[in-house]
Amino acid sequence: MSPIELLTLPFMQRAFLAAFVTGLAAPAVGTYLVQRRVSLMGDGIGHVAITGVAIGLVTSSSPTWTAVAAAIVGAVLIETLRERGQTGADVALALLFYGGLAGGLFVAGLDGESTAKMDQYLFGSITTISEADVLTTMVLAAGVLAVCIGLAPQLFAVAQDPEFAIVAGLRVRSYNLVVAVLTAVSVTVAMRTVGLLLVSALMIVPVATAQQVTRSFRSTMVAAMGLGALAALGGLLFAALASYRADFAPGATIVLVSLAGFALAWPVGAWLRRRQRLREPFPTGGVPGHEPTREHPHVHGPGCGHLAVPHDDHVDYVHDGHRHAPHGEHYDEH
Repeated sequence: MSPIELLTLPFMQRAFLAAFVTGLAAPAVGTYLVQRRVSLMGDGIGHVAITGVAIGLVTSSSPTWTAVAAAIVGAVLIETLRERGQTGADVALALLFYGGLAGGLFVAGLDGESTAKMDQYLFGSITTISEADVLTTMVLAAGVLAVCIGLAPQLFAVAQDPEFAIVAGLRVRSYNLVVAVLTAVSVTVAMRTVGLLLVSALMIVPVATAQQVTRSFRSTMVAAMGLGALAALGGLLFAALASYRADFAPGATIVLVSLAGFALAWPVGAWLRRRQRLREPFPTGGVPGHEPTREHPHVHGPGCGHLAVPHDDHVDYVHDGHRHAPHGEHYDEH
């Protein structure tokens, strides 16, 4: 079956639509998590959402909305433990990891059939998603994107430098809670696409890939959203086309496509960073003081093999992380 024929199938249309909006929303939140160096927060909240899914299955209510409620409670707990308690961020995440998973398995055990149904939430089951689930996913993803983009200046300031944000009059605690709640909602948005156990990959890997080739926060977020959408659609398409030969899980192929993108972008990023260092071997914003010395192991000049950097009325040569400039009978070292 060709990709065009796949698009004519209603269940694939629903799957592609859910994958697209999930691929946009998850990396948008992931950009802030990477900036705050709490990349595993999505994993911790995903484990808490397992308890919410189990509650929904046992009570015959919507697992999506019970997962949203449980994930938000878990996100607020993580943020509170991290900020106010004596517990570090990694310990707070570990507590939620094990507590969420154990709670989910315990609640699911109250109803023997619920344990089997949890697989589609743990590992994703995007091809079985219903029209109601697609509508819920689109509404939640639209809300996440609206907040991520609308509050970008404030959220970036808090994530980049909390102390400066406090001095600037921003309510750091409130904005940290906003990011935590956004993470919780993104986890539940993506749980039918890649599964709760892999959801953090779709939030973080596109951001890490974008950072290889971008230099600003805004361009990183935009590129990460595009890469996330491409990975979600590409992984789903690959799983669907290969389904005649093997039973590939779409969640796994989406994550592997994301990782393949990072593997391709990493050497490009390394090459770009090397070019940048050659153009600007030292940070801009001023030249360090000069230290004259009469001894130097090299004689610098045209053809000496070291990078030449024009500086005022003379030329500096980059050597061993320093700039050397011949001045009369001595060298100035910057």
